[in-house]
Amino acid sequence: MTTVLHNGRVFIAAEGATPDHFVSAVVFDAATGTITHVGADTDDAVMQARSAPGAAVHDVRGRVVLPGFVDGHMHLSLTGESLQKLDVRRCKDLGEIQAAIRAYAAAHPELDRIQCRGWFHPSTDGNELATQLDGLDVEGKDRPVYIDADDLHSAWLNTAALEEIGAADMQDPTGGEIRRGEDGRPSGIMSETAAVGIVWPFLGGLASEEHRLRFVGDALDAYLASGYTGVVEMAMNEGDWATIQRYRARQHGGELPLWLAAHWFVFPRETPEETLAQVDRAIALQTEYSKTTSPRCRIAGIKVMCDGVVDACTAALHDPYTHSNDNAAPTWTFETLAPVLKKADAAGLQCALHAIGDAAITLAIDALEAVGNPSGRHRIEHLETCRPEDVPRLGALGITASVQPVHLDPAGLQSWEKLLGPSRCGHVFPYSAFATHGAPLALGSDAPTAPFDPLPNLYLATTRNTR
Repeated sequence: MTTVLHNGRVFIAAEGATPDHFVSAVVFDAATGTITHVGADTDDAVMQARSAPGAAVHDVRGRVVLPGFVDGHMHLSLTGESLQKLDVRRCKDLGEIQAAIRAYAAAHPELDRIQCRGWFHPSTDGNELATQLDGLDVEGKDRPVYIDADDLHSAWLNTAALEEIGAADMQDPTGGEIRRGEDGRPSGIMSETAAVGIVWPFLGGLASEEHRLRFVGDALDAYLASGYTGVVEMAMNEGDWATIQRYRARQHGGELPLWLAAHWFVFPRETPEETLAQVDRAIALQTEYSKTTSPRCRIAGIKVMCDGVVDACTAALHDPYTHSNDNAAPTWTFETLAPVLKKADAAGLQCALHAIGDAAITLAIDALEAVGNPSGRHRIEHLETCRPEDVPRLGALGITASVQPVHLDPAGLQSWEKLLGPSRCGHVFPYSAFATHGAPLALGSDAPTAPFDPLPNLYLATTRNTR
C-alpha cells in the first residue's frame, strides 16, 4: 500500500554542493518499507501517490520525520515483565526500599509474590540481607520477595524466597555466587549466573503462558510507542524463544510488529561438551530462523558474559577495586571461551561478549583476535572501563563497540570513584575514542536495566549529562 507523509520536516544530508536541508514529504510502500520518493508536497510524485487508489495519507503537521530506531541491546521478555513489578529505582536507602515494599504489599494482597526491580547497589552499600526484607508483608502473610538489581546482575531475596527457591541446598553455579553468612547459609544475594541461571528461570517457570505472552506484547507495545522499528535481544533462551514464536503466530500475517534479531545465551558449563552443546542449539535455530528464512524474527548469534558489573564489584579488573583491594575473576578463561567463539563464528553466528571490567575487556578482545574474522561483525557489549591501550584494538580487529549511553548517566556513577579510583575513572566509557580508532558503534539501552526512550538516551550519549 502506498503511504504518503506530508507537511513534515524530513532531513536530507548534504551531497556535493547541496547543503543539509529539510523537505516536507515522504512516499513509501508500506508492504515492503521501500521509500520511493522524498521531496516537496508539490512534487508530481507526491501528488500522484496521494491520488492513487487506497493510498494512506498522513498530515505530519510540521513535525520532524525520523527513521525508526533500533535498540542494539535489550531484553524483550524481561522488559515486559518488569512493567508489572514494583520499581524501587528512586529509593535512596534501605528504609525507602522497605517502605515502598510495605506499601506495595498492602495494596496487592492478591499477589503470590512481591517482585521488584531497579534496586541500585549504592543505596544499600553492599550490606544486603534477606532478613531486611522479612516482616514487610500484611498481617498474616509472609510472601517471598524478589528484587532485581537495576543492572540485572544480582537478585535480592527475603528468607521466604530463599526457602522457596531451595537456595540452601544449592552449590554456587559456574560464574555466579549465592552469598552466604558466617553460618554458611544463603544470606540474601544471588549474583551473576546465580541470578540469571537460577532466579530468572525459577520465576519464569511460575508464570502462566498467558502471562508470558503478555510480557512480550507489553514490551513490543512500549517499544513501538517510543519510535522503535527493531530490537536486538541479548539473552535469548528456550522459554522466551518459544513464547515469542507463539506470540508471533497470533499476529496478523504471523509476524511481529517490529524486527527482532536475537542472541542465544551461552553459559560456561561443567564440561566443554556441555558448553558447546549450547552453541550447537544456536546453530540449529539459526538454520530455521535466519536472515533468509525468517528475516523479521531470527537468531543472529550467541551472547556470553565475561564478567559482571562495577557497582556489585563483579566486573573483572586488571587491578583490584580501590576501596577493598578485592577483585573478581572473569566468568570465562581464554581456554574455555575461544572454542565457543570459533565454533559460533564458523557457523556464521555473530558473537556478542559482555565485558565491563578492563580485564574482561582484554579477555574478550584476545578471544576475538584468536577467532581471526574481522568481517564477522562480532561485538563487545558495554566496554565501560576499557584500558587506553585496548581501545585501538577494536577497530583494528573489526570489533563493534556495542555501548549503552544511558549507563554513563552521572546519577548512576555515584560510587565509581570510590570503587575504581580517580585514575581509572578518567577513561571510562571511551565511546569517541572507539570511533576515532575505527570501531563501529552500536547503541542500545540494555532495557530493562535502564529506560529505553531513544531521545533522552541520545542526549546522554552526546552530553554525558542528566537532562
